[in-house]
Amino acid sequence: MSDNPVAIVTGGSRGVGAATAKMLADNGWNVIITCSSSIKEAEAVAKNSSNETAEVIALQADVANDVDCTSTINTAIEKWNRIDALVNNAGTTKFAWDHSDLNSLDANDFQNIYAVNVVGPFQMVKAAKEHLLKSSNPCVINISSIAGIKGIGSSVAYASSKGALNTMTLSMARNLGPIRVNAVCPGFIEGEWLKKGMGIEMYEGTKEHIQNTAPLRKTCSPESIAEVIVNLIEKSELMTGQLVTVDGGVSLNL
Repeated sequence: MSDNPVAIVTGGSRGVGAATAKMLADNGWNVIITCSSSIKEAEAVAKNSSNETAEVIALQADVANDVDCTSTINTAIEKWNRIDALVNNAGTTKFAWDHSDLNSLDANDFQNIYAVNVVGPFQMVKAAKEHLLKSSNPCVINISSIAGIKGIGSSVAYASSKGALNTMTLSMARNLGPIRVNAVCPGFIEGEWLKKGMGIEMYEGTKEHIQNTAPLRKTCSPESIAEVIVNLIEKSELMTGQLVTVDGGVSLNL
């Protein structure tokens, strides 16, 4: 039985989730990463992140499905008999950038997005709670977005779901102590997810605009967000109920 602390990172097949799993494993954590569809990519991330002292394993699981959430937690307990940190990173959207075009979304879009972005994290915390409470420094990190603070982003439904996730973070932090519950709210993150959703022209234009106008003249990388997540997990023992904006100062201009 390993003495390593154990983390679960949902949506770990790419981007922030993959970078977080790698960073945690480098710091001696055993990690389960989940993904809903891209299991081969997740298995590659797990293989590349594992090392001589830490193990990363990939599971196919949809956080919108409560049975999958419970199964993920059970796998961690069967394998390592502990859970110290939960990173609710899995997320989805429907790209409808023009927030004035209300006809671009319907009730099903909202329900699908909320199922993953809000209900999913709730179900994961519910399944993990009793095990987290046995940890000496239990921690939940919800990956939100500046969309949830500023009402911007890929769609009204996405921004609304991240606003709900932020409120749930506060509620959980207030009521689940000594489990610390915080949210990380990134701005524009370089990577395939946004490139695919925005189209290359809009993606490059937005990236250039941020690099020319943001106070720090930088866009986020998955690694820069992962660094904040890992610091919150390992070092920030008095932080709970915080919405941590990581965007190079972009939201200061909004």
